[in-house]
Amino acid sequence: MNLIYGIHAVTESLKARGRAFEWVGIAKERNDLRLQRVIEECRKNGIAVRFLARPELDRMAGNNSHQGVVAVTSAKQYGDVDDILAAKRGMHSFLVVLDGVEDPHNLGAILRTADAAGADGVVIPERRAASVTPAVTKASAGASEHLPIAKVTNIARTVDELKGKNIWSVGLDERGTQSYDALDYKMDCAIVLGAEGKGLHDLVRKKCDFLVSIPMLGKVPSLNVSVAAAVVLYEVVRQRRKNP
Repeated sequence: MNLIYGIHAVTESLKARGRAFEWVGIAKERNDLRLQRVIEECRKNGIAVRFLARPELDRMAGNNSHQGVVAVTSAKQYGDVDDILAAKRGMHSFLVVLDGVEDPHNLGAILRTADAAGADGVVIPERRAASVTPAVTKASAGASEHLPIAKVTNIARTVDELKGKNIWSVGLDERGTQSYDALDYKMDCAIVLGAEGKGLHDLVRKKCDFLVSIPMLGKVPSLNVSVAAAVVLYEVVRQRRKNP
């Protein structure tokens, strides 16, 4: 059984129409405008609504952070890298490649930022990394339902393949000697981000065309990966809006 929970996650999934909905469970104890809008959207799309006690929704979601709505859906459909490149949203390709991000909340936050920043899509590995789970969908506020996501078997090989397609790879690494905002992002590029605490794998780091870092002026040596992603992705946005 595949689930989506949370008001924003379910609402955005309904809008994206990327999944088949079997039914949506609504907490019968709640009667507010936001849930009423979810009910109306379901009825408009011919999706069955069931009113359930909150403990039943807690059991389905595996937690109590579902905000009174849990949807039973088909599985998340992943695309491939070529599809993402073929459907680029701007003049230059703009990908986000994740080298083993494991925490669902970090992945969800990165997906939310990538969608907001206008990225064409996100690439994640098949193994040893977070996938788009219900927790990720909720953490992304439903952005995971709109953003193309590709799963690949090997990130280092994918970076190599992107080179063959004239996509420059920019690795974010604390050992990078170039500041993230000194690079010109008005080019077809992929921002490559490493795992929490580990950073980029050695082979992936060696494959990157550029290695950039975020200056750290305080006592801690690095930022959370989702925060670092937001800093760099919006530098890409800033440069491209300033000099389109």
